[in-house]
Formats: sequence, structure tokens, C-alpha cells
Amino acid sequence: MKAIKTDKAPAAIGPYSQAIETGGLVFASGQLPINPATGEFPEGIKEQTRQSLMNAKAILEAAGLSMKNVVKTTVLLADIADFAAMNEVYAEFFEEPYPARSAFAVKSVPKGALVEIECIAEK
Repeated sequence: MKAIKTDKAPAAIGPYSQAIETGGLVFASGQLPINPATGEFPEGIKEQTRQSLMNAKAILEAAGLSMKNVVKTTVLLADIADFAAMNEVYAEFFEEPYPARSAFAVKSVPKGALVEIECIAEK
């Protein structure tokens, strides 16, 4: 088991790793839409989705992978009414065959974010 870490994505804000590589897979922790340069969230669901996915992409790149290696994502939304707007931006990051995905509305997302996205990628 190997921890993956990059300063091109927000640092872990608790007792967890940005990602763990094991058994030919990389498990990236849920990415909040934190801009790693400023520590701030962008405004709106589309911008927050883009930032969360950029953070995930940076972590995967630190593991020598790309978004093409992603086999599964989980999307947590503060409001399911944001699903269509999130999905529009999400589609910019993936191509066929698309990864499997689960998407849920949750009571709240950490730090008041509108979205959090985690992914699993294959080496």
C-alpha cells in the first residue's frame, strides 16, 4: 500500500490520504472544490464541480494516471437539483467508456461545499 500526495490538490484536512494505491488500483479520497492555491471554493455548482474534478485529476496525475484510468466515481451533492449542472461539467472530464458512477444528495457536504467527488482508478 502506497500513499499518493500532491501539492496540486488540497491537502488532507484530517487523518486520511489524498489517495492510496494498492492492488493495481488508486482510491482517491473525496475532493472538495477547494482551490489548492487559495484555499477557497469557487462560486456555483458548475465551478465547484470543475474544481473538485481538477483536484481529483491532479491526484491521479501524481500517481501516473489520467481521468481515462477512472473506473468508478461517487458524487455527493448538497442539493439534488444541482445534478444536471454537475453532470454537464462532469461530462467534460470523461469519455467512453465512462466510469461507473453513484450520485447522492446528502444532508450536507463538508465545509458547506455544494459537491464532493471521489474516484477509483486502475493502473
